[in-house]
Amino acid sequence: MAAAVALSQSGCRVQLIEARRALGGRATSFRDPATGELVDHCQHVGMGCCTNLIDFCRRTEIDDLFRRDRTLLFIGPGGERCRFGATSGLPAPLHLASSFWGLKYLSARDRLAIMHAVWRLARLKNDETAEGRTIGAWLVEQGQSPAAIEQFWSVVLVSALGEQLDRASLAAARKVIVDGFLVARAAYEVDIPQAPLGTVYDQRVAGWFAKHGVELRLGTAARRVTCGDAPQVELADGEILRGDFVILALPWHRIAEVVAPGQAARLPWLAGLAAIESAPITGVHLWFDREITPLAHAVLVGRLSQWMFNRGRHAADSSGVQGRTGHYYQVVISASRDLAGLDRGAIARQVHGELAAIWPAAAEAKLLHWRVVTEHAAVFSVRPGIEALRPSQQTDVDGLLVAGDWTATAWPATMEGAVRSGYLAAEAILARLGRPRRWLAPDLKREWLARMLIR
Repeated sequence: MAAAVALSQSGCRVQLIEARRALGGRATSFRDPATGELVDHCQHVGMGCCTNLIDFCRRTEIDDLFRRDRTLLFIGPGGERCRFGATSGLPAPLHLASSFWGLKYLSARDRLAIMHAVWRLARLKNDETAEGRTIGAWLVEQGQSPAAIEQFWSVVLVSALGEQLDRASLAAARKVIVDGFLVARAAYEVDIPQAPLGTVYDQRVAGWFAKHGVELRLGTAARRVTCGDAPQVELADGEILRGDFVILALPWHRIAEVVAPGQAARLPWLAGLAAIESAPITGVHLWFDREITPLAHAVLVGRLSQWMFNRGRHAADSSGVQGRTGHYYQVVISASRDLAGLDRGAIARQVHGELAAIWPAAAEAKLLHWRVVTEHAAVFSVRPGIEALRPSQQTDVDGLLVAGDWTATAWPATMEGAVRSGYLAAEAILARLGRPRRWLAPDLKREWLARMLIR
């Protein structure tokens, strides 16, 4: 979608071919049969540091569907409520110091150790984050206690990276901490969709495409891409499409089966894609007969549940809840491998119990409906060595480009990384056409003290 936006606004004729019947890929919704609602597979959020996602939303006129929140609420293992936000008047990276110190469910010693480790991350040189080291091993080397690792580092990094600390690379974790919390005051702020992703992307962005001349073909799968005298795409029904350039924005594990064998030999990175692993994310969707908390969202510490999102009040129309209203909450569990094989009802009951331990209203409320959805290939795993496997968007095959959050963007698996890949692919095409134009939005500008202190 990002590539289509950039190229269409640069005067190119664009056809967007999508195998699914809806836009958005992994950032999309499904129609829940019991409630009739559009339900996201998993809650997606952006951050203030996601400058290209913000740019994409502005260009496609969907920025009104996102709400910017400047305060996060951490709820500790004992129910402690700790607000996390910038201190007025303090420049980055000092703006969040009082919030780090305010995590009262951790001991003073752990809080001091966390701030010291954050400082060490900010000062690391590139060669010190060389591939091969995990953030989990590095934190142990820094003397972080099990409580600090479980109740701070895991809470922040597993949600951001979609991977466990003993599997995630030190470099990826450093990027989250530095770019997401330290370089600028607005970097940590979260942008939360206020409508289902199906509305955001499949309806609103599709409408933008219609107004701006992008030909959109949904439910149309590509069987083979061949680049000879001119690139061509063979569709599943046998139709052949021809163009000057083809951007393959497929999951990494689908590329090899679509690229024609003659071209595959000229893509040396193709064999390495098999080494990219995926990581699952589970969304637990709960509808209650009443409000259990008015909070918009909360970070849940020391529990199976990691992040709660209040999706509001919706009419329920299934048998058994006919004519009643459901208050809809979603709980996100990232890197959810440990849930594989478990009974979904047991998962929903545990999450319900954890919410009731925090908000007694959840114990008193009637659970009208629940659904547990696991996206098994939700994100690519940011294992050490992953950067060597991620190809550039421009390939050695004339007319063929690739895009996707898994390509070389220097970002983990995020909507921001996906947009960056699309913009970079568009830049490469425009350069080949002799019409170079920069589409990649600049990162947040480092504030004066951050420039002095962060390497």
